[in-house]
Amino acid sequence: MRDVYVIGAHTIRFGKHLDRGIKDLAIWTVTECLKDAGLEKEAIEALWFSNSGWDHAKGQSCIRGQVALRPMGIDAIPITNVENACASGSTAFHHAWLAVTAGACDVTMAVGAEKLYHPNKYHVFSGFLGGIDIENCVQIAEGLSVFRLTPEEKKDLAAFKAKYQPARPVGEKKKKTLKERLLDLRYQLAEAVMLGEKLGYDTVKKMSRLSAGDHSPFMDIYGYAARQHMKKYGSTVEQLAIIASKSHFNSTLNPNAQYRFEVPVEKVLADRIVSFPVTRAMCAPIGDGAASAILCSEEKVRQLGLMDQAVRVRASILGSGRARTPDEPEIGERLAKKAYAVSGLGPKEIDLAEVHDATAYGEMVQAENLGFCPKGEGGRLAEQGETRLGGKIPINTSGGLVSRGHPIGASGLAQIHELVTQLRGAAGKRQVEGARLGMAENGGGALGTEEAAMCIHILEAPARA
Repeated sequence: MRDVYVIGAHTIRFGKHLDRGIKDLAIWTVTECLKDAGLEKEAIEALWFSNSGWDHAKGQSCIRGQVALRPMGIDAIPITNVENACASGSTAFHHAWLAVTAGACDVTMAVGAEKLYHPNKYHVFSGFLGGIDIENCVQIAEGLSVFRLTPEEKKDLAAFKAKYQPARPVGEKKKKTLKERLLDLRYQLAEAVMLGEKLGYDTVKKMSRLSAGDHSPFMDIYGYAARQHMKKYGSTVEQLAIIASKSHFNSTLNPNAQYRFEVPVEKVLADRIVSFPVTRAMCAPIGDGAASAILCSEEKVRQLGLMDQAVRVRASILGSGRARTPDEPEIGERLAKKAYAVSGLGPKEIDLAEVHDATAYGEMVQAENLGFCPKGEGGRLAEQGETRLGGKIPINTSGGLVSRGHPIGASGLAQIHELVTQLRGAAGKRQVEGARLGMAENGGGALGTEEAAMCIHILEAPARA
């Protein structure tokens, strides 16, 4: 197997791009990524295109990459479409790496583009159902009822509200006008019909009962996992707030972040509760975005004279979730061990990491799974300041999903862009001093008790003179 290098990486600013479609976003990032590598589009030998929602939103399925990139003249070459839930972007990167390391190509590209903003929020959220076993969605939703608050946890919730939210919580929903309520009803009915035709109206009826009012059973899994961690290890909601606040601060230093404002710990705690103990400020937002990377063999890098900007891929691991007992390692821990074995490295040698923090709890648990601290100490690691800029192991210097944003198909490649930027020493005010090795963990979907898919990558900085 050959050594592979990243010679170009790019991400647009994530956020609300109402005037641009998937084609626009994809062409935007591809154009800038080619500039970063100093290449023309004709140099790309094969391309992997990541997207999860274009079919659900606009009906474009099957040939998304070919449709998105032909307008800019990228055609004829092999274009493979990748859909792997939230891990789609990093999966595209993995396969682009595979083609080069196996010797099939010298220059490949991974592109991820996604649009999640939609006037009908019910349409957006129904799209996430594709990340579970959809044929068993009712049974899954019913099973999630076990994740609801116990009587003791309800007491904890009341104590939390009394301590941090004695007044009207920040971001509490305002009452809707009659016009807004009618439009909301129209959107609900439209989505019910669409889902009814796909899943059956009886299924939709059962699902609506399980999701009545402002309660979404699918969000309970995040809160449940956090509560179990708190019970088992003594982690705290304050530690989750510290993690979220840290990521929001990092995003103020990232021009590509969707949110670029600080959220102090007290405001994280005062924000609207999504699923106790997780508040809104601890959760990734809905957004549009695109990101990309160009990979190259060492021989080609040297031929192009780009070794001074080439970031070496030390490990690229893709895996799937499995049925496991609570005592068996989670997918993140399993794949991290593989990545360390392949790279010949250990967690103490990693200088920074980008992890999949759909909620702040995700960062807490993945810090443990990647070996940056013992099991149960992810919260304490953050509380001690070790995951901040200047700490022992800065995590989510980009702002993470919580603040940089989470346009599904682009998120994994945005992580790669952040690592490449850091390892080139080009991250400005958020630069990790002396960064030599970076790690990215990107998971997606839910099947059983863990993520359905996950990628872990370890990247190494260009050799410094």
